[in-house]
Amino acid sequence: MANPSTSVESTAGGAIALKPLSHSNNADSSSVQLVAGDHIHNHEHEHSTATSSTEHHMAELSNWKFLGIILSVGGVGFLSSFVSGLLTVGLPRTAEDIGLSDDLVFWPSSVYALSCGSCLLLAGSVADVVGNRSMNLIGCLLVSCFVLGCGLARTGIELIMFRAMQGVAVSFCLPTSVAIVSNAVPNGRKRNIGFSCLGFVQPIGFSAGLVLGGVILQTVGWRFGYYITAGLCFALFLVSLKVLPIEDKKNNWASIARLRTDIDWVGAFASCASLSLFSYILAALTNDVSNIKSPVNIALLILGAALVPFFIFWEQRQERLGQPALIPNSLWKNQVFTNVCLIVMLVWGVLNMMELFCSLFFQQVQNLSALDASLRILPNTIVGAICQVSTGLLIHRVSAFHLVVGSLVLSSVGPLLMAVIDVRWPYWYDAFFAQALSPISADILFTVGLLVVSDVFPTRTQALAGAVFNTVSQFGTSIGLTVMAVISSATTKHSRYVPKTSPDALLVGYRAGFWAAFAWMIVAFLIGAFGLRRIGRVGLKRD
Repeated sequence: MANPSTSVESTAGGAIALKPLSHSNNADSSSVQLVAGDHIHNHEHEHSTATSSTEHHMAELSNWKFLGIILSVGGVGFLSSFVSGLLTVGLPRTAEDIGLSDDLVFWPSSVYALSCGSCLLLAGSVADVVGNRSMNLIGCLLVSCFVLGCGLARTGIELIMFRAMQGVAVSFCLPTSVAIVSNAVPNGRKRNIGFSCLGFVQPIGFSAGLVLGGVILQTVGWRFGYYITAGLCFALFLVSLKVLPIEDKKNNWASIARLRTDIDWVGAFASCASLSLFSYILAALTNDVSNIKSPVNIALLILGAALVPFFIFWEQRQERLGQPALIPNSLWKNQVFTNVCLIVMLVWGVLNMMELFCSLFFQQVQNLSALDASLRILPNTIVGAICQVSTGLLIHRVSAFHLVVGSLVLSSVGPLLMAVIDVRWPYWYDAFFAQALSPISADILFTVGLLVVSDVFPTRTQALAGAVFNTVSQFGTSIGLTVMAVISSATTKHSRYVPKTSPDALLVGYRAGFWAAFAWMIVAFLIGAFGLRRIGRVGLKRD
């Protein structure tokens, strides 16, 4: 579909900070209910009591302490996304310097998303038992080490391995970031702003990596960018030691002992294995659709598919026996939660598809440089950041239903504009508005989704709640990119233009991808319009 040496990757590393669901007994999981009215809440005595006690303690959180917590937990997401942007813009030079073959050129980006997305649920479950602060600190330190390893890599395999380990380390931080904000910041405007900040630091970090990466690449070299980022991440680790709130854990050794009994290990490994296999197959299909014919890929696809019903039956068994269940089946009876997850999957797939395909359009159809393409996508990041902050400030005042549905309508115009674009049109005539409108729904959904998910899960399992949200968005990105890439590649292949790598042939494929993205947004709009009518207002302060 595209020349791998020049294409700009999507924000695969921009994982959304989600918390995993960790239910220790059937009573907890079955008590989750959908409640219509002003906001969503859980009628669970234990949950309510714990929440009231926790929020009484949180009420004294100063503005400076709040700022320190947000900078600490958001900093890891920013720096991780910065590395993804740095890798994206410097991929051709990096591949040349370390001898990364063409068939592996996308793997430093893909393997990061694969390892991170596959480990989120397990990492969130463990964090809910041993403590979010400890897991976040360990993850931050490991990210620093593995980013340094990327800068020291001498071969393509070494770079891929360090990126995979970086993804695992980041999976320690994303769920715990959400949990730390949930547990340290009381419900209301301040928590809404905190969740918004967790969202906008990632696209800002990725864009900063793209722009500064281009400068670093042309001056001191790509390795220096990794060294600087590793140093900043280690400095962030030292700051986090001082800033992150110390949790009221009974005993660290007791927490470690509880790992054996309080975590649904079978469900965790089944879900991680299935997600890993599906993510690998999707990545392979994105590179070449014919890869599905490989006997190995067929076997992996069958195994991954077989694990899905096994996971469902296992979670049902755990609920019936009153044992810990990773994601209880009863949770999906909550219409708001289920529909939010579906919309997030669709919207994140379109968002990342737009970033990737627009980059390819600017480079391979309009023949612009990677840096020029990055600058043209910059409005996407700026508007996204504004939407994140604005949502955090306003979400408790307006209906979440109107925000979500309205944003879905606006964002659907983005892929529509790119689908009808004329290559000869000035940037400000069409493409600019496509970049400005595309991120609105995703960035509003980030805050709304986190508030919904964190409210559905008990206070003690907020890390799992964050992991679930992140996993949904990551998997949606993988599915979206794969489907759009397959549609685009097939359309280009059957076009009348020769050669198939010509700008005219590629444009035909990209148009098909943009039309498919527009169709996905329409589906997301329909789900939101009919499935979120009872969501009411979220992010309200609790007395």
